[in-house]
Amino acid sequence: MSVNEEAKRGRRFVDNLGKVYGIYTLGFLAFFVFMAILERIGVGAQAIGIGFLLFTISIYAIIGWLSRTMEVDAYYVAGREVPALYNGMATAADWMSGASFVAMAGGIYFGGYPYLGFVVGWTGGYVLVNSLLAPYLRKFGCYTVPDFIGTRYGGNSARFFAVVVLVVASFTYVTAQINATGTIAAQALGVPFELGVWLGLLGIFICSMLGGMRGVTWTQVAQYIVLIIAYLVPIIWMSNKQGFGIIPHFSYGGAVHRIAELEAQYGLQPAAEAIRGVQVLTVPQNVPEGKGWAMVSLAICMMAGTASLPHILMRYFTTPSVKSARRSVGWSLFFIFLLYFSAPALATLTKLQLLDPSLPTAVIGKAFEEVSNLEWVKHWASVGMLAVADQNGDGIVQLNEFFMRPDIVVLATPEIAGLPYVISGLVAAGGLAAAMSTADGLLLAIANALSHDLYYKIIDPQADTRRRLIVARVLLIFIGAAGAGIASLQLTGILGAVAWAFDFACSGLFFPLVLGVWWKRANAAGAIAGMVLGLAAGSWYLYMVYNGLMEPWFGLDHLRFGIIGMPVSLVAMVVVSLLTPAPSKEIQDMVDETRIPSGEAILAKSH
Repeated sequence: MSVNEEAKRGRRFVDNLGKVYGIYTLGFLAFFVFMAILERIGVGAQAIGIGFLLFTISIYAIIGWLSRTMEVDAYYVAGREVPALYNGMATAADWMSGASFVAMAGGIYFGGYPYLGFVVGWTGGYVLVNSLLAPYLRKFGCYTVPDFIGTRYGGNSARFFAVVVLVVASFTYVTAQINATGTIAAQALGVPFELGVWLGLLGIFICSMLGGMRGVTWTQVAQYIVLIIAYLVPIIWMSNKQGFGIIPHFSYGGAVHRIAELEAQYGLQPAAEAIRGVQVLTVPQNVPEGKGWAMVSLAICMMAGTASLPHILMRYFTTPSVKSARRSVGWSLFFIFLLYFSAPALATLTKLQLLDPSLPTAVIGKAFEEVSNLEWVKHWASVGMLAVADQNGDGIVQLNEFFMRPDIVVLATPEIAGLPYVISGLVAAGGLAAAMSTADGLLLAIANALSHDLYYKIIDPQADTRRRLIVARVLLIFIGAAGAGIASLQLTGILGAVAWAFDFACSGLFFPLVLGVWWKRANAAGAIAGMVLGLAAGSWYLYMVYNGLMEPWFGLDHLRFGIIGMPVSLVAMVVVSLLTPAPSKEIQDMVDETRIPSGEAILAKSH
């Protein structure tokens, strides 16, 4: 297919987006009803779970195949033709990762309100994206974040260190997403987690290999539709059963008070000894003293990390104009809000299901033998993600004798609440969509930075289009395989790995990006110092605190090391910039032009 024919096909698709995704949504709902009918006539739970996963992955694969391209603009920035509404949906899917869908409600469930710092930070970060970066990076016209750093500051040294920070942050993040796909595959297919991560990786490759950013964009729109339906349905169903109405977001305060009463009644005793490698999280873990500061510091790291993560900033390179990029951020916030506003409700209602003795699903305070024989308990225990142990020998399950990985709270909620298994299949499909959509974006960000900024801009500037895209795809395979290998080791939970990724990103990239737009005096030496010293300081603090080699400073645990890295980055960048020659007049004029919302993209002719 010629480039012109490919472009015409792409425009025809863009012109009919409403019709295409309307039909897709109706088709998915029809499939859900079909699965519900199969369950009613006796089809087994595992068959229904597999059916959901195969159906959704097949749809994503078809979209990926139809979006295949050998055009540079289409592969790197989806041809810069994605409308604001659909880019908002794709960004929301890219953003609402396995951490948001699978793990965030679990963090709130076990950690309480300090973990709302994730919700506040991940949502509020888009205010920073919209006001400080997204429109200006779109006006710049770059393909990747290191592309902006390298051109803005001049020379390949700054570009190289931007690639290093990008790879560190994005690779940490992508291992968490592959971890989430492994968790879901283990639950739905009944396979070991270590095998599940590789099966999940295959699905991720299907979406991103052939179409690059164009394929990932249209797949992510489809994935958002699946994940938001999958997240809201069990909340509404469970809330209605518990008497809080079909919209519990404003009415579940009674559930919070009831949980507080029950926890006081049962007594939050010290956690029992860990068993079978399952994390004990019946009492908040990893929450520093001073919960207000814990929440604020976490929110700051997540906000700055949001504005620094390359796979999110790349999404705004795909819009037709600067104005469209701004509108796209607004739509992103709306679509993200739908899930984030629901996560505390899900965590609360699920916890009540387990604690309230008036509900048939309660396990705390019940006989150990009765609880250990529940089907959902046996199911999750069989894949090593849940355990119950009568460690005090009284035959009753105490609050500190119930062991569950926080990563499974959302996935297990339909079974905990006694909902039809078809809801579990739906939630698994939604969780897989969330993890795959983010993994697609992250793998693409890493591979594109290495192929475009390292290979094409530094190693082989004469490489033709075909070779550049082949290099990108080969790198995609190797990076994905490395991520699956690391994820299979389960070095930390999903939420912990994602927090680290945000901290790495804000430690190394936040101030070089922001000052690159807003301070003309910032130069290459300052940017390099900011990236290197900020990332080094944050990484050192993480290593020392995580390994128990020193006491946390200011109550900052290993989830919040960006609070250490960012000030070091800012001071280093400002001091070194002022001690070294100012950028050339050409670069300073380019920075001025970047802030003008109209006109041609600055790099439009250089690619």
